[in-house]
Amino acid sequence: MPIYYPDILEERSIPRTFSYTDKEVMLYALGIGMGDDPMDEKELKFVYEKDLRVVPSAATVLAAAAGRPELAPMPAGKRVTEINYTMMLHGEQKVELHKPLPSAGTFTVQTRVIGAFDKGKDKGAVIFRETTWTDEAGDVAVTLTGAQFCRGDGGFGGPAEGAPEPHKVPDRKPDLSVDYTTRPGQALLYRLSGDRNPLHSDPEVARKAGFQVPILHGLCAYGITCRAVLEHVLDYDASQILSHQVRFSSPVMPGETITVDIWKDGKDIAFETRIKARNITSIRNGLTRLR
Repeated sequence: MPIYYPDILEERSIPRTFSYTDKEVMLYALGIGMGDDPMDEKELKFVYEKDLRVVPSAATVLAAAAGRPELAPMPAGKRVTEINYTMMLHGEQKVELHKPLPSAGTFTVQTRVIGAFDKGKDKGAVIFRETTWTDEAGDVAVTLTGAQFCRGDGGFGGPAEGAPEPHKVPDRKPDLSVDYTTRPGQALLYRLSGDRNPLHSDPEVARKAGFQVPILHGLCAYGITCRAVLEHVLDYDASQILSHQVRFSSPVMPGETITVDIWKDGKDIAFETRIKARNITSIRNGLTRLR
């Protein structure tokens, strides 16, 4: 299953139009653990249609209604890359909001490959894809950038250097650390936002993949970090978030407590997450950039 370079840089999806409603917005917020205290009026605004607000990281799932992207026809003479998806991991994720998300809306979404980097035959490859949302006025509303670590596809002859550098967290103690205890069944709720990979719901599939239990979605943990910044830095003012990005380091098991370490430097809010019970870092190089 080769990566063809530089042909892969021509790959883009056929534009698809999708809509979401307040139901998808509220379901996402519930999936990342918001609303556990129904008397918390600040969180209630993310899980109740009255004066509904949108968690910025919800942009990672709201386009699920558009279905799986279909590759547009390639230019003449260009070959289509075939990745070994069984060896692929979600490496990085960034959401940039050019304007705050509405509680419901219709958008056109398109994805393209913006980079492919060869780490070596035995070290794999990293592919960067960019997805843009265009609103009904023709303006770009959201840009999502994701990196896929393709462990079985190295040695294709592409560049080894030039990939975007991750944000470095400050070399000092965190300004604050906050704990979020996930629910044992949280992945079963979160998956209803669109990612129904059985790795997160089927014990047999999880065991075959080397896990004792189905693991939490990486993007669910990503959403929890956005929730942490909203709650403990921004007093739940989602309109202040311009972008939110992370590098995934290790999976989280449902029921574990995620510790979010936060550093505040003006408009740059750096963060990482730890699972203290296993002494591991699960998310690295996190950065929320404010408007």
